Amino acid sequence: MHQRPQSRLGIRLTSPDYPTAPIPTKGLPPGIPYIVGNEAAERFSFYGMRAILVVFMTQYLLSAGGHAQPMPESEAKFYYHLFNAGVYFFPILGALLADILWGKYNTIIGLSLVYCLGHAALAWDETRLGLFLGLGLISIGSGGIKSCVSAHVGDQFGRHNQHRLSEVFSWFYLAINLGAAGSTLVTPTLLRLYGPGLAFAVPGLLMALATLFFFLGRTKFAHIPPGGRNFLKELVRGDGLTAVARLIPLYLFVAMFWALFDQSGSAWVLQAERMDRHWLGWEWDAAQFQAINPLLILVLVPTFTYGIYPLCQKYFDFTPLRRIGTGLFLAALSFSLPAVAEQIIQGGGRPGIEWQLIAYVLLTSAEVLVSITCLEFSYTQAPPTMKSLVMGLYLLSVSLGNVFTAGVNQALRLTGADQPGGLLAGAGYYWFFVICMLVMAALFVPTAYFYRGRTYLQDGADSGLAGEADSPAS
Repeated sequence: MHQRPQSRLGIRLTSPDYPTAPIPTKGLPPGIPYIVGNEAAERFSFYGMRAILVVFMTQYLLSAGGHAQPMPESEAKFYYHLFNAGVYFFPILGALLADILWGKYNTIIGLSLVYCLGHAALAWDETRLGLFLGLGLISIGSGGIKSCVSAHVGDQFGRHNQHRLSEVFSWFYLAINLGAAGSTLVTPTLLRLYGPGLAFAVPGLLMALATLFFFLGRTKFAHIPPGGRNFLKELVRGDGLTAVARLIPLYLFVAMFWALFDQSGSAWVLQAERMDRHWLGWEWDAAQFQAINPLLILVLVPTFTYGIYPLCQKYFDFTPLRRIGTGLFLAALSFSLPAVAEQIIQGGGRPGIEWQLIAYVLLTSAEVLVSITCLEFSYTQAPPTMKSLVMGLYLLSVSLGNVFTAGVNQALRLTGADQPGGLLAGAGYYWFFVICMLVMAALFVPTAYFYRGRTYLQDGADSGLAGEADSPAS
């Protein structure tokens, strides 16, 4: 059906005739290539900027008078994780805008322009003013569209092609990491050769391209109208509150995964500065080595999707919650390797970057098990008018994880506990997070065992309540 999308509050949102329900087809929805292309360019912009952020703050930051005024490492880690926390806090606000007032498409377009302004501020001003203004705008723009984009993917599918949703979420995640891999390899080189202005400008240009590409696909998308008052009714009635109440405990445990994972862009980068980075005949920049994660994703996503998952299903039901629980334990194991490498550094050694390579293999495997699974699981567990909101709640777990890491680093900076002889100095810092992750992973298992959910799709398909098949323990 084609009609002019209009919110249930009576606000006309778009002028052309767009479909307002998933297009009936057994193949892929026609808007998927535009969403995937947009995501690849947007992720290039975000990860390219973020890859050099800690290095910029600790080596290139200027004072208002134009003199070098870099931050100490603990302060840079604090602001890095505070920024990440903001990026993953604003999805909840973007979700409310999309689900109540503007719809997902309009929210994505509007906040993408704010996103572009943030990149411009970083490229224009290399002082703390430009840094904080740019990061603030990027937090609002990048964060605000996150829950909307992933929910917009799911909106394109109905009962005829719902079996391809898992496949497309995998390709969606591949697009994210293809963009991330390219930018993480390129921007550290631009920073070293040409300075922060160009290094931040290139990601900004890619964000502008991403916005244009998404605009070009507007006639191919299913534009699900915002819920308006119906959203508020569904939120307070049984289905809405029950779905949110079921999911929030799971997200609290997943938050600790992100407290560890996002340190690959902060603590791991700073550790790599003190390691032997000669590998594969190439001397890697400390920031550049982060590209290993998205490059591994390109290999591990199809490996898990078409190899490991089908193999596991032959012997036991490897449900979404079982995948997430496995990923949480694997994350703890991955963080133990930098802990050992840090001990070698404290012994006056210079360990090879291969220590982090093995850690990345484990951490990225955990990411596939946790992050991709959470994206799909969150979408299917959300009632139809609350898809963006529930995605926002899931992404809030990333914010909480980064708030925890930022708080730990701020406490270390104020107390001096990360100084030589301190409780969390050197390897102690890493072992602290390993223990935290093991505790949360262990608590996740019984919580997930008793989870009962319901699957919802946009065209009304409903699988009913999920029982023990969705629990991670037998």
